[in-house]
Amino acid sequence: MTWSQFIPDNEWAAYETAIQVVRKSKVEFLIGGAFGLAVYTGRWRDTKDLDLLILPKDRDAVVKALNDSGFVDYYDQHSYDRGWIYRATRDGFIVDVIWQMANRRADVDEEWFTNAPLIPIRTEKLRVVPAEELLWHKLYVLQRDRCDWPDVWNLLYENGPTLDWERILRRVGNDVQLLEAVLRMYDWICPAGYSELPNWLRDRFAVVQHAPAQSNWEKNVSLLDSRPWFAATPESGKTPGK
Repeated sequence: MTWSQFIPDNEWAAYETAIQVVRKSKVEFLIGGAFGLAVYTGRWRDTKDLDLLILPKDRDAVVKALNDSGFVDYYDQHSYDRGWIYRATRDGFIVDVIWQMANRRADVDEEWFTNAPLIPIRTEKLRVVPAEELLWHKLYVLQRDRCDWPDVWNLLYENGPTLDWERILRRVGNDVQLLEAVLRMYDWICPAGYSELPNWLRDRFAVVQHAPAQSNWEKNVSLLDSRPWFAATPESGKTPGK
């Protein structure tokens, strides 16, 4: 079974409605969040919401289209920062419309769309946030009550050697130390996976490479979370270093 088959039918019905509504508004959008991560890792995590990323100029048109079709603002149930996101809800599910990073680091721009792959998801063919921008976005989610770095490590495990690292470095800019930190931790978690990253990237950060045989990766992974969260765990049917 593919990951999309694990999406409950009633949940997908709500999301598909939102997708069709936004599509009819003639606004370009990308799929992100848990859906985007599942595309690149094959691991589905049901967050009960769908992330649609759009250009800032299209915010009002998308909000109006969703409201006119029966979605309502989630703000009335739970307040949130409307400066970077609009949260529409219907039938108990949430559709997040996002045009900017929550920390205001950057807006969604045309390059997100230029590099977005077209992926079949259930009954739809949808453009998905590029893996590079998904990684960049998740680097900054490091909060007291939420951390997306485990998602970043799974992205690295499944896609690290093929990522456009020059684009990632350009996107990260002066925040390169944040990327260095997540790469150093990836080396600690899974040295074999880290060794598959481009040599020039590893040389840039001068990370001391540890031989895979010298690292108990399963122990290190369990020190962070005892649940099967990492892509190399036996539940995923894969072994470290692929």
